[in-house]
Amino acid sequence: MKLVFAGTPEVAVPALDALLASGRHEVAAVVTRPDAPAGRGRRLVASPVAERAEEAGIEVLKPERPRDPEFLERLTRIAPDCCPVVAYGALLPRPALDIPAHGWVNLHFSLLPAWRGAAPVQHSLMAGDEITGASTFLIEEGLDSGPVYGTVTERIRPTDTSGDLLTRLAFAGSGLLVATMDGIEDGTLKAVPQPAEGVTLAPKITVEDARIDWNAPALRVDRVVRGCTPAPGAWTTFRGERLKLIQVALAPQRTDLAPGALAAGKNDLHVGTGSHAVELLWVQAQGKKPMRAADWARGVRITEGETLGH
Repeated sequence: MKLVFAGTPEVAVPALDALLASGRHEVAAVVTRPDAPAGRGRRLVASPVAERAEEAGIEVLKPERPRDPEFLERLTRIAPDCCPVVAYGALLPRPALDIPAHGWVNLHFSLLPAWRGAAPVQHSLMAGDEITGASTFLIEEGLDSGPVYGTVTERIRPTDTSGDLLTRLAFAGSGLLVATMDGIEDGTLKAVPQPAEGVTLAPKITVEDARIDWNAPALRVDRVVRGCTPAPGAWTTFRGERLKLIQVALAPQRTDLAPGALAAGKNDLHVGTGSHAVELLWVQAQGKKPMRAADWARGVRITEGETLGH
């Protein structure tokens, strides 16, 4: 089939690579978000998908809005059979949805209808799911509500961060997306409507969502830290300044600390929660590089009675 691939961040690149390597489908063009400011100089930088497409010699379309007449006209002229999508980052209007003969097919990183929305992996981790996966579905005008072509499952490991899990799903999902394109082309794959039961939503995680509540149980603290790593980054406050939490470990043997209370040992640092303590393993103070929490504690010279989050 002739394809126009839509995607923007690094997590979409494995799927683009898989389609390019399939030998069966032609990626005629790529649609991605416009160049965005990045780095200290706020220089305009192309998306990872745009960079990969340019390396492969593929036409890159960067509409400000997918309803722009110039974009719709160009897409019509390309006349794709199908438009596979991975984390494109913009809503597709009906005129765009109607152009490809087989529609736009999204690779979404959850087992639909669970975790519809922008941050399915983060929400799955924070909710304590044991199994997640990826789904391919036909895009409709509703939020991730279209009929599903196929799924792959992935077990969530006890130490997974959202970055770890998303990386694995990106590669597992790329194979699913190619298989979905194959099945659509040869007519062996039909989309099945999602069940009405089991719908959960996964809106974008805000900075405030990533703030640690030390009155919550230790298990919840651990899940929020893992779910918000690497972005937007779990955080708390210490002496009035923000402290980023990169990695923690459950410490059920310590039940002597009040929520937020710190206990610094020679080579460890514990903090109390609403249940038992957690050990802080890696942190990042404002304006500093990530460091081992025990080293950070020695540097700031924690005194008895000091707490986090107050």
